[in-house]
Amino acid sequence: MRQVTVIGAGVIGLSTAICLAEAGIRVAVHAAEPPGQTTSMAAGALWGPHLVGSDARVPRWAEVTLARLHNLTGQSFVRVCSGMTAMAGGEDDVPEPPELTAGSPGVTACEPADVPPGYRFAWRLSAPLISMPEYLSYLHDRYLQAGGQPILRASYPSLAAAVAGAGTPVVVNCSGSGAHRLVPDPEVIPYRGQVVVARNPGIARFFVGTGAAAADLVYMFPHGDRVVLGGTEQEGDWNTEPDPDTAERIIAACAAVEPALTGAHVLAHRVGLRPFRSKVRLEAETAGNGTTIVHNYGHGGSGVTLSWGCAQDAAGLALEALDR
Repeated sequence: MRQVTVIGAGVIGLSTAICLAEAGIRVAVHAAEPPGQTTSMAAGALWGPHLVGSDARVPRWAEVTLARLHNLTGQSFVRVCSGMTAMAGGEDDVPEPPELTAGSPGVTACEPADVPPGYRFAWRLSAPLISMPEYLSYLHDRYLQAGGQPILRASYPSLAAAVAGAGTPVVVNCSGSGAHRLVPDPEVIPYRGQVVVARNPGIARFFVGTGAAAADLVYMFPHGDRVVLGGTEQEGDWNTEPDPDTAERIIAACAAVEPALTGAHVLAHRVGLRPFRSKVRLEAETAGNGTTIVHNYGHGGSGVTLSWGCAQDAAGLALEALDR
């Protein structure tokens, strides 16, 4: 009975399923949505901690993931990209780099003349940038190649129902924002993110800006012939439908930083719900029927950044349970 069921097919769920399958475990993935319809699909996705709760384990998880991503840079969907992060700030603010620069080497402050309009401070850095449609396909294929079972579309009303539906001695809960209802865990709060995917007019560097008058959060992530523009962080908003007015604001705010985006040719709109929690929940518990449940959720805006580190630890807890 060395069998495990993973609940969730986003970047956290797939990475965890891969770790287990490549360890020789028979793995099934049950998910309400396929990988291409999860919140992970809407990610930018730049490596760097963002919107994640206080947890001493975060730096280690991020470092493990960074190493894994560097090993994948030969693939078309991962590359180390140079770019800039900027902050609006006030007259009395101390220019300290934002959280997403934590762990990135070679972070350097920009000269005032290089800071974009609307911002007061800026820093240059390089970090892995991942194209999520291709990356999710890669993870899915790697999971299947490791012997994983085809993903089963299943939406469970409760964790007890998920355990019953899985029928395996260990269940790993990677349900993201769905944990709010599934567990249920009221600590999980969605931070709605909306992005616009546009034709790339020639942008080669990423940009992340916070606190400007035009929009509190502005970002652009180039992925070959397309660029992902954002964004929003709407606390407690469960709406997964793109809002046209928000899309227009996103394009205008990005064009204020990069004029080449004026009149951007829109290819797609995406919305994802970042599963924020005061602390990532990565721990094991025993259900009433003796099933071990390993929780791996609450990564906020750092799902990609923490994915392999958390997957490694979650798989370790599942293996410990199977060996007992």
